[in-house]
Amino acid sequence: MAVNWAEKISVFSSSPSRFLSGTTAEAFLAELLRELRDDRATYSVKVLLLSPICEYPTLLCPSDSVGEETALELMSVFAQCPSKYVQFRCQLLLALTSVLICTSCVSNQSRVSQDFLDMLLQVAQDTNDLQGDGALRSLRATACDCLRELEACSPGLLSQHLELLGGLRQREGSRLHQAYAGLHTLVLRNSVYQLTQEAGAGAEHLKALLGGNTTVAWEAEQDSGLMKNKDSALLASLILGPMGTVPTLQTGSDSKELRSVLSSLLEESYLLTPMCQASLLYRLTEVVAMVPGVPPSVFRAQLLRLLGTSEVCLLHATLLMKCAFTDSLFSAEDEAFILKRLVVLSQHPLLSTPEKLFYMDCILHFPENRPIGCGDDYETLPVLLTPRLASALLPTVFNDSATMLARLNLLSLLYLEEGEEGEGEESLGLAYLYEHLNSLLHIVEHGGSREIVVTFFRATFLFLFYFSHLERFANSLLQKLCSLYSSHTHLAPQLINLADQTQEKLPESNWAVRLLRALQGVITEAPLSQLNLQDLSQHLKMLARVAEEGEIPQQSTLSFLSSIITQSPASLFMSGDWRLGNSLLGICRRLLDHPSLDSLLIPQADILQHLACNYGDTDIQDHARLYYTLLTTLSREKLVSVLAQGLTEGGRQVKKRTLSSIMAESEGLTSALTIHQTEKAIIKLVEAQSEQQEAIQTDMDSGQNTENCPKTALTAYRAQFDESSFASDVTLNYLLMWGTDNSHFDQLFSICLHFTLTDNHYEELSDISVPCLFRERPSPIVRLRLKPKRPNPTILQASALFTTQDGLSWLTVLPDIHVSFQQTFLPPPVPPAWGRSEKLSLFESLWDEINSESGEKDLQDCATSLFCCQLKEDALVALVKEHFLPFLISKFEKEEIKVLFFLPPQSHVLLKVQSEEDAVHFKISTDNWQLLPHISSYLLTITTTQKNLRADCEA
Repeated sequence: MAVNWAEKISVFSSSPSRFLSGTTAEAFLAELLRELRDDRATYSVKVLLLSPICEYPTLLCPSDSVGEETALELMSVFAQCPSKYVQFRCQLLLALTSVLICTSCVSNQSRVSQDFLDMLLQVAQDTNDLQGDGALRSLRATACDCLRELEACSPGLLSQHLELLGGLRQREGSRLHQAYAGLHTLVLRNSVYQLTQEAGAGAEHLKALLGGNTTVAWEAEQDSGLMKNKDSALLASLILGPMGTVPTLQTGSDSKELRSVLSSLLEESYLLTPMCQASLLYRLTEVVAMVPGVPPSVFRAQLLRLLGTSEVCLLHATLLMKCAFTDSLFSAEDEAFILKRLVVLSQHPLLSTPEKLFYMDCILHFPENRPIGCGDDYETLPVLLTPRLASALLPTVFNDSATMLARLNLLSLLYLEEGEEGEGEESLGLAYLYEHLNSLLHIVEHGGSREIVVTFFRATFLFLFYFSHLERFANSLLQKLCSLYSSHTHLAPQLINLADQTQEKLPESNWAVRLLRALQGVITEAPLSQLNLQDLSQHLKMLARVAEEGEIPQQSTLSFLSSIITQSPASLFMSGDWRLGNSLLGICRRLLDHPSLDSLLIPQADILQHLACNYGDTDIQDHARLYYTLLTTLSREKLVSVLAQGLTEGGRQVKKRTLSSIMAESEGLTSALTIHQTEKAIIKLVEAQSEQQEAIQTDMDSGQNTENCPKTALTAYRAQFDESSFASDVTLNYLLMWGTDNSHFDQLFSICLHFTLTDNHYEELSDISVPCLFRERPSPIVRLRLKPKRPNPTILQASALFTTQDGLSWLTVLPDIHVSFQQTFLPPPVPPAWGRSEKLSLFESLWDEINSESGEKDLQDCATSLFCCQLKEDALVALVKEHFLPFLISKFEKEEIKVLFFLPPQSHVLLKVQSEEDAVHFKISTDNWQLLPHISSYLLTITTTQKNLRADCEA
């Protein structure tokens, strides 16, 4: 039946790992290659067959050798494919490129990669399509793309073909000229860079390189080879700076050949698309920067066109050139013109928001001819940007959030030099920024959207970041924020975050503490009669943050708490609202660590006692009683030591995730409830002796010949399979051991092991729980019960959830568990009363049934085979004792050794082992023919190992 390749490829693409669980990558790849070679398949189907190879080359070709073999097959298909099937030939080139790059064949300079490179160059030179259909040019375009990809992944690969590529570019008059120009420029840049890394390279090497004399140009290639990975990474991230951090090639003034090539490329650049022009200009800028003998004035003819461009990519390339060459290429007038153009573009109404944000970022990182700043990481404004020039960028409430904040940041930098005594336009500009902030505040007060609220607080932080030292503005803003909170208490989280960020970014400023103290006054001085449950919840959050500041007195906070628990309606607290009680405990928990605790002891004790006796929630009462006990029984020093466990650097909040800290709604609550991912495997499962191995001796010796044994051993044996209580599974024992020496995980609790199947050979496994794992204690045993559908080898993926001593939950991925074929071997599940004679009778009955030629339906899965190997008699004895002893049916002394394996759910493998004159014969019979490949592999492994051991002993 014909294969539906469209459906099969779709299934593979949707989930490659699931698809390969039913087969292997090698088998699927062989099937694809076989179909590609089949002349009966249509070329539309063959194009579809190449998509898995293009998209998943490392999955289908896991090693270099497989990649080389696949590439040879694909090149053979390409050679035999008629030229009229252009689309298929293009896809073949792309598939070959993916395979060779991803399997490291290109970087290792394998023979097949060299052959493919020659083939690509031959295709790129084939101009027979000039007189034919233009569609045929797509093959050359694809070849150029493949060559560019190879050069990008292995810089210097095409350096010996630089003259050839230049000639192809100059001769090409079709739209493919752009592809050749991009490829030529990339190879030129990489070749010049590689020359800079060669000791003693100079003008002659550069001239020979451009002229095609590869022997002179690349005399050191035998030693250096392709560019190393670190050099390739450096080349990909080459940064041009005004101080000259680029490696240089000293050629003196003798660089006419290079100048000629650069001029030719620049003269033709206007024919390219804007994106390709930008790429070409960037590469050529790097080349000129690396060769001081070529003056930057080579770009002068292009400046007029570039300075007036409306393309973002070309303007960016122009700024990169300015960064590299500064005043050696750009005059002061050019610099002023570029800056004015950036200001105009930053607020142009026809441009999109991302474009305008990009232009503003260019202003913040403007490459000046004579820079004063200290690096590219800092946002600094150019000297030529004056308040008058930047006045067009003043933010308004009609701007979108991103534009408004970007403009505010830029203008704040501009007015940063102004103080309270500023005069003129600068002073007016700073006042305008503050009024703009007030306008946003006014919108928030009158019910602005969430976006406006977020924008206002971000703008407030920006303003404070630059101007918190100006008391006039800082104090006024503080008062307005307090007024805002009094009418909009739901903004408490935003105000808390503003205080946190300001305190973190401006550690020398006390503005955040002043804000919190002012908000404390707003809360504690408000009349209780107007207080509702929603406002109270927000007030308690704010007071909990205020309680963390040791500089703020807390008497007013305790007075407020005392008032609300004694004067508020009884229903408010008798209802037992857990969140409300939790918020109260959060404040009390923080006050236990306050520097002025001695003066707060009595009022805080009264509050905790009242909560312990009268609050309507038992959990809140218990924790209030705990805090009351700590407060009244421990000395100040002991209380500090108890609360100091796990504090952050700033002493802000405990990191120990105890129940009391969760009840106190610490800001680490989210972290406590989050399952964290470990970077490495913390624990692992190591195979231990399985249960059937433990019972080897008892199984061999138990049971003697009985008079009441069944007459027909096989019938009695098979009868138990029909019983519902018969369990056919395999139990494997593993030791749960440590996989890392990280002391943070010395004690693990509540370990939950989860197992995931990678195929459908076994039933789903249930999770296994392990109470604890301590580094100083013996490793616990984990019993893994497998219920096979088919007794094939498999891989289990394992992960573990556990809790550490600090209360955090973690997820770690364990190394994969490989279940081998022989681990599914069990002794036959015969009745307990059977002895050796009954087992021998069962063996003979099974052997005769499998080897019979009756052709019954039940025997269609039966099969026989023969395995032979060279083993001496003592080696055979050692092999039987080591591997077959639990499954031995006959007596060991007999010439013919009989072995019976039971493989759940109901499969059997029978062996008759006998030494012949020429070799040891393993006669195999099984009632499941699909097991034969695994049996042969198993026998090959154990016999080869035994021969190697004997050889080592004799040596």
